[in-house]
Amino acid sequence: MHPAPARASLLVDRTLSMIILGGLLAATAVVWDATRDRSVNAGDLGPEFSVVTEEGKTLTRSSFGGKVLVLNFWASWCAPCREETPSMELFHKRLKDQGVVLLGISVDKSADKYKGFLKRFGVTFPTSHDPAMKVSDSYSTYRYPETYIINREGRVLEKIVGRKNWTDPNFIKSIEGLL
Repeated sequence: MHPAPARASLLVDRTLSMIILGGLLAATAVVWDATRDRSVNAGDLGPEFSVVTEEGKTLTRSSFGGKVLVLNFWASWCAPCREETPSMELFHKRLKDQGVVLLGISVDKSADKYKGFLKRFGVTFPTSHDPAMKVSDSYSTYRYPETYIINREGRVLEKIVGRKNWTDPNFIKSIEGLL
């Protein structure tokens, strides 16, 4: 075979391979985007879940009937999570007796890092360790911290992505208005 036709054939094969690969990547991106479109937002019914807290208590979304649930997803390696935790602890102490439940769900892979975080920050609000990310996946959570304010009927009222000052007087007032 003459070298020029062999190079042309190789070029066609590579071009076809790149087109096929590009199509597969595009199809994957469409599927990935479709799963992101299923994220839980304000107005949606929060997905049901079941977790076991550090104290060994089983909690579900529906077990908070009559209370406002603040569902926070976090990780020990997340800098904004570390920054907001002290104000979350103050938020919990202020509103726990008024019908607000703050539930933190860690997506840490390591149980030691999860427990170390709780100890380091003196966390007293209920938490659960979900290294398989089953609950965060059901909420399509992938940015941390990510928090859902869920009303007494199980509807998401607000989705908060990123760090929050949980002691902001206007925010506290808005939560108290839900009670």
